[in-house]
Amino acid sequence: MAARAGRLAPHLYCRKTRRDATLPTAKLHDLRHLYASGLIAASCDVVTVQRALGRSSPTVTLNTYAHLWPTAEDRTRAGAAAMLAEVLGRTDEPLTNDDAA
Repeated sequence: MAARAGRLAPHLYCRKTRRDATLPTAKLHDLRHLYASGLIAASCDVVTVQRALGRSSPTVTLNTYAHLWPTAEDRTRAGAAAMLAEVLGRTDEPLTNDDAA
């Protein structure tokens, strides 16, 4: 079952790719989690992630990845930070009392 018409079976292709990339412990399923996590980090909604993973409903996706979506508190902090950056101007230097004068 190793080759079919000159092509590697998917699991053997994955094993060869891992070996060639010197990632012997990474599995294809790990890449699936990485993909889902990346979509969530890019602000994709649950239905988008569910469809990208090929799942029939968002329930399993939520059960698996709910902890990765930002909470209301996270969004509030990000919104406040964005507002302050807009008002104060973007700078990497900390504000000091000398700046207030």
